[in-house]
Amino acid sequence: MSHLLLATDTSGKNGSIALARVTPGPSGVEIVEVVPLAGGAFSAQLVPQIAALLEKYGYRKSDLVAFAVVSGPGSFTGLRVGLAAIKALAEALQRPIAAISLLEAVAWSSTVRGAARGRVLAALDAGRGDVYAGDYEFDPQVHMHSERLLNREEFIAEAKGIGVRGAEATHKTIVTPSAVLAAMVQAAGSQVELIEYPSAGVIARLGWERLQRGQTVRPEELEANYIRHSDAEIFSKPAS
Repeated sequence: MSHLLLATDTSGKNGSIALARVTPGPSGVEIVEVVPLAGGAFSAQLVPQIAALLEKYGYRKSDLVAFAVVSGPGSFTGLRVGLAAIKALAEALQRPIAAISLLEAVAWSSTVRGAARGRVLAALDAGRGDVYAGDYEFDPQVHMHSERLLNREEFIAEAKGIGVRGAEATHKTIVTPSAVLAAMVQAAGSQVELIEYPSAGVIARLGWERLQRGQTVRPEELEANYIRHSDAEIFSKPAS
């Protein structure tokens, strides 16, 4: 018997939600539909779109057995909206949540496609000349070594296999959905795999793996993984 999982991503300029039928097992995810969300108005769209998606296929909220949600990094406002909605639904229904890093979703997407194995450096454009970088290892389950905010010089050093402190680093496959970052890596003489931006369908598949391993959080434990401090936090720090 299959059950329903709802996955959401409101971390970027454009997000998505996915409804999936899930059954126990490594390939027990059937994506019913992925619905795109236009950026800038997640607070107005998210809950109505979830309700409309369930109604379209004749389901109720109570049919959902679990949730998978992108917890960061990304837009502060977008993440707050998405996490608040999933917290409310999970608390009302008493269902488990899998919190997924978007960086891990990028790395995981590459291994599923056969583009990468072993050590993977996933990269996302963080704006302001910075890069979100996630260092993972797949053997075959994922192990996170680090998630950091790097400037572009530090990122290129990582891509070349040189640690940000000048130490030689383990060779990694570089993976990104950003054409700008991919071009930077190529211009620096390193190889890079350009992939599609992970949709909520990818979040559903990765989330179901985590849920089956019991790696869940309760609604009150769900927090955003910003990596970068907000402007309010930065400017509220006392001068040294």
